[in-house]
Amino acid sequence: MSHGISPVLRRGLTATFAAGFVLAGAGTAAAHVSVSAPDAEPGHGTVATFTVPTESDTAATTSVRVTVPEFSTARTEPVPGWTAKIDRNAKDQITAVTWTANPGNPGIRPGEFQRFAVSLGPFPEADSVTFPAEQTYSDGTVVRWNETGDHDSVEHPAPVVTLNGVEAGHGAHGDEAAAASSDSGGDTTARWLGGIGLALGAVALGAGIGAVIRSRR
Repeated sequence: MSHGISPVLRRGLTATFAAGFVLAGAGTAAAHVSVSAPDAEPGHGTVATFTVPTESDTAATTSVRVTVPEFSTARTEPVPGWTAKIDRNAKDQITAVTWTANPGNPGIRPGEFQRFAVSLGPFPEADSVTFPAEQTYSDGTVVRWNETGDHDSVEHPAPVVTLNGVEAGHGAHGDEAAAASSDSGGDTTARWLGGIGLALGAVALGAGIGAVIRSRR
């Protein structure tokens, strides 16, 4: 009678750990300030929704400032516990929107996220719009999401909206949009692989434990 770990059990544990690493990687890739505006198109207005996760393990997000490319109009959606402020330039064009946690509101705690929606318009005649953001934490740390390029090659990618009605592959922004689409597909694939790995690992682990119990009888 052997008291060591059976080959089946060892394979189950390996699959489980591998799946955990895949899921951890996918979660890290998605943990950044992002924006969604599926109806955005040049010359028209729409609602842009910013998703802000807190990456810190010890501090909460207390403020988010998003720079916008001189829109004519901006209307923020009320968020309980938060105050929105719209900045304008000398031409009365919107240049930034800032959401700040009200006194008594702890902000976005570690492990949480918050969505902030704002109606913006009209969008410029371009194939994409970049929204650099600043995320301020309760400990004073400021993270600037302002880097452009492939999201896998930069640490703090800026939120980007790809506009509708633009031919695929048009200019440099078209390449960025294609890369973003590829990244999204990669994240989805990673999550599926992670889920399959966990399921297979659980089955193998159960089979291995059963085999050990039977061998000890």
